[in-house]
Amino acid sequence: MASELTNMLVKAGKITPDQAERAESEANKNKEKLETVLVRMGAVKSEEEVSQFVGKHLRIGALRLEDVELNPEVVKLIPLDIARKFKVIAVSKLSKTLLVAISDPNNIYVLDAIKFITGLTVQPVISPESAIESAIDSYYGESGEMSEILKGLEDSEELEVVETEDLPSDTDLMSAIQDKPLVRLVDSIIGDAVRMGASDIHIEMYEKRIRVRYRIDGDLREMAPLPFKYRAAIVSRVKIMADLDISERRLPQDGRIKIKMSGRTVDLRVSVLPTIFGEKVVMRILDPNALMVDMTRLGFLEKDLKKFDEAIHLPFGIILVTGPTGSGKTTTLYSALKQINQVDVNIMTAEDPVEFNFDGINQVAVKSSIGMSFAAALRSFLRQDPDVIMVGEIRDGETAEIAIRAALTGHLVFSTLHTNDAPSSINRLIDMDVPFYLVASATKLIMAQRMARKICQACKVEVNLTPEQVESLNAPKELLKNLRAFKGKGCRECNDTGKKGRTGLFEVMPITPAIEDLILAKASDTEIRQVALDEGMYGLRMCAIEKMKAGEIDIEELFAITT
Repeated sequence: MASELTNMLVKAGKITPDQAERAESEANKNKEKLETVLVRMGAVKSEEEVSQFVGKHLRIGALRLEDVELNPEVVKLIPLDIARKFKVIAVSKLSKTLLVAISDPNNIYVLDAIKFITGLTVQPVISPESAIESAIDSYYGESGEMSEILKGLEDSEELEVVETEDLPSDTDLMSAIQDKPLVRLVDSIIGDAVRMGASDIHIEMYEKRIRVRYRIDGDLREMAPLPFKYRAAIVSRVKIMADLDISERRLPQDGRIKIKMSGRTVDLRVSVLPTIFGEKVVMRILDPNALMVDMTRLGFLEKDLKKFDEAIHLPFGIILVTGPTGSGKTTTLYSALKQINQVDVNIMTAEDPVEFNFDGINQVAVKSSIGMSFAAALRSFLRQDPDVIMVGEIRDGETAEIAIRAALTGHLVFSTLHTNDAPSSINRLIDMDVPFYLVASATKLIMAQRMARKICQACKVEVNLTPEQVESLNAPKELLKNLRAFKGKGCRECNDTGKKGRTGLFEVMPITPAIEDLILAKASDTEIRQVALDEGMYGLRMCAIEKMKAGEIDIEELFAITT
């Protein structure tokens, strides 16, 4: 049954009946907004175009929220829970009339509710849902809820530390961290980070200030500063949540926090480190909802995805994923394990630490301090009748040799290495004293990867490349055909960064007979790379160029993460 929106668009000749039917079906199937689906299909240019059309049709007008600076006092006239639930935000107040941006102007209930709450006459204007959500995050996240919490702290009994050395007693700290405003402050720091899709929270102590930063899409972004006098109480509150010792301020401590937000469970891995001005706290956010374990959505080029998919369905051998810390290696391995996780497959993993739990996979946490190393875990795995083994990281020759021998005795083994590219991983294993003939016969595929920041699709524009930039790409002429480049101008959707989200760059090198012969001949990394390229391997730079041509990353990102 067609919706009112698609009916209006069809009648106005904006979309065809076939496009309407396909959009309705896809939106229902994926639980997406119709506007989003229509834009992706190319039926309309943008969600703003839909908003302007609906506003004109209903004679209520449309508004680009990105072009308007809202008054925080007016915004707060609508409670945060109402704003988030119904996707509305107060824009301006003139006399007894409140101008309200809304994504669904037909929702009479919410307009009546706002009228009742504010006691004002409500005049709706239509705006895209994504723009309203972004405005809510901007105006309520900092100016609204946080300011109320900080005001509550100012009104509460103070726990002031004047000198760094003159720390409050444990009794004072225990009293302070149970104050409701402080509890809400720490909860708000964590909650905002989860809502914004951050991967890490940094709370850092300096001589006269506390700095809070969130890592979003790989970049650290500074948030609103916290009151300096509460630095000890804030750290102690986090320690209590992570079950750490609040009286120990000289040594690093590690712990975990489990929280519930909007009906889902989120884990935080907490690290506390003493610095000269106090303890720095870093919380790694492990949100299962944010974990993308679908191989088709990681960013593979089609031909590379096919090679990787074929390798993970082999009956035995070792598959290596390489790259620096934070390049998404673990996510790639989780995606592969999820793909082959069947009732007739015994999968065992050794991880340091176990970041996410998966049903049907036997996961073991490595603890070197008690003798439970990767090598020890691997030895035990081989007595547990495994089909597939994942070793979080090959760090030494002992682990490497056990993994290689397991791959040669009928097991499929996944692991990671810290190398810059796929070909150099071969000699890295040989440098660990693994015999070269074992490396040649056991290794089935090596893949290097990086994470690249994506261009914000809401403000993406095409740009021209200079001849110098094209020459610097240093790529085959075939790849430079139909060369296009884009960048993000910056908008509210991406917090004026021009970037939103991340995608993977992959260099996939199957161990073909020709490469196996090179390994046996003890060839150099350069020789192995050249043969792999001749056989059709796409290097990281080549993959990045394809992503740039597709409008996913800009040329600055390409040069920043590939050589």
